[in-house]
Amino acid sequence: MNHQIEINWEGNMAFEASVNGHKIMLDADFNNFGNNSGPRPKALILTALAGCTGMDVVSLLKKMKVEFTDLKIAVDGELTTEHPMYYHTIHIKYMFKGVDLDMEKINKAIHLSQTKYCGVSAMLAKAAKITYEVIVNK
Repeated sequence: MNHQIEINWEGNMAFEASVNGHKIMLDADFNNFGNNSGPRPKALILTALAGCTGMDVVSLLKKMKVEFTDLKIAVDGELTTEHPMYYHTIHIKYMFKGVDLDMEKINKAIHLSQTKYCGVSAMLAKAAKITYEVIVNK
């Protein structure tokens, strides 16, 4: 399998990406000659990680017949201080809402995502230490 994207320069620091037929604007902030018309590329890496592991976890929990009412995923990436700056630590918070949630199955689904299924996590783990936590609210 091969993925291909294309970006087109839109002036200043802005680029419009075409990904699976969807348009995403990327831009720098005002301090870096941009107009802040879209997210920065590195933040999209964290977004890809959250989406990848989130889709894994939801799919696995559906198969395990675990019902929840809400799932939010927050990802915090800490950049190195020298160039090229990259994420050297990444922390993921899985925040579930639901009643009588089966924590054993939730933890299993997250563990499987992080160790077996999420290709974004596997790729980033080559450069960064990835940790996670699970938070449950009713």
